[in-house]
Amino acid sequence: MTEFVETLRQLSTAQKPAKGVSVYSRFVNRPAGRVMAALASRIGATPNQLTLLGALFTFPALAAVALLRPGPVMSVCVCVALALGFALDAADGQLARSQCSASPSGEWLDHVLDCFKIVTLHLVVLVTFYRFFVLPSPVFLLAPMVFQLAAVVIFFAGILTEKLKQRTAAETGSGISPALASLLLLPVDYGTTCISFLFLGSQDIFLAVYCTLLMAHVLFLAAFLVKWFRELR
Repeated sequence: MTEFVETLRQLSTAQKPAKGVSVYSRFVNRPAGRVMAALASRIGATPNQLTLLGALFTFPALAAVALLRPGPVMSVCVCVALALGFALDAADGQLARSQCSASPSGEWLDHVLDCFKIVTLHLVVLVTFYRFFVLPSPVFLLAPMVFQLAAVVIFFAGILTEKLKQRTAAETGSGISPALASLLLLPVDYGTTCISFLFLGSQDIFLAVYCTLLMAHVLFLAAFLVKWFRELR
């Protein structure tokens, strides 16, 4: 037990900066990932193994969304599986940094699976809308497509901006307090999207929550693109 606590302490010093991170990722996902990374360290698992384990939680859950009729039990299972997959996504990076074993191939694998995850998530929502939901209008079938577009562009542009900043040493403040920024980012946190699947068994609630998150992503996409472009100038 003492060794596990010491591992946790070491991992806590290998965290990415909290700037630009929502309250969910900062206070829920990263701590959960830290515990998983500590357990993985004790059994000798590698960061890439954690990345693949996260995929084993995520993609079967997404397949269930497309293949099974939504219900209360199924919704809870999907939500938990997606949240665990997200926590493992945080764990692999923490483990790699603590072991000084971060590599381009590991980062590549992590980002590629993240991209697959984001694209697949909204594709399966589109399928379940078509197969199982009685939508107020066929126009709602566009919601997963627009959500996917916004989420993928935010993901790609965010990574690209981070890489280019490393080359240009560009760094600017947003003028917003870190605590407020962390709260404002909650609607566009992948963890929040995971939690929304808890309501998949209730069509009206899920549709309202999903479309609310969609609107948040579209608004933040516009704001992020302007902000990132100005920073890189």
